[in-house]
Amino acid sequence: MYLLDTNALLFFLYDNEKLSKKASEIIYHSDEKISVSIVSMWEIAIKSSIGKLEIKSSISKIVETCEKEHLEILSIKPVHLDGIRKLPLIHGDPFDRLIISQALMENFIIITKDGIISQYDVKVLW
Repeated sequence: MYLLDTNALLFFLYDNEKLSKKASEIIYHSDEKISVSIVSMWEIAIKSSIGKLEIKSSISKIVETCEKEHLEILSIKPVHLDGIRKLPLIHGDPFDRLIISQALMENFIIITKDGIISQYDVKVLW
């Protein structure tokens, strides 16, 4: 089971060529369950609203596209929030920390280009 980090989600949606070969194989040619955290939608909305990210699609449209592509939207559970408290403070990004916690609690492999995430005790693929 895999969880797309926000960068992998954006590459999947808007710039497939930036996906690694391994990530592309998993996303496009695997029968494995692939999820996207609602945290990524929150991150996209926040960064778009403050001018750090230019996205023309609405969050609703992005979610609709994910569902159409059979990517499951992973909600935030209390156990995911509890998991954040146990993480070492390697990465200060609250979105990434929650995605890392979700991956750990749900036993997902994170598909990400972010090298800092691999410093945690979490499975990463890129």
